[in-house]
Amino acid sequence: MLAKNVGGIDRILRILVGLALILGFFLNPEASMRWLYLIGIVPLATGLMQTCPLYSLIGLNTCPTRKG
Repeated sequence: MLAKNVGGIDRILRILVGLALILGFFLNPEASMRWLYLIGIVPLATGLMQTCPLYSLIGLNTCPTRKG
């Protein structure tokens, strides 16, 4: 299982941007390069799964650290 490395505002923004792009795909059927809206699947998926492979590669983590 991949470690969670996307949290907080980062996660919310990814989900919103992903949904907006996918919505654009359906609301703009006459666009010549309409398929580019489907790139919204990537931020939506990483936001919902709370893990980003690119963040793992560069060592970035936006999840809050837990101290217990």
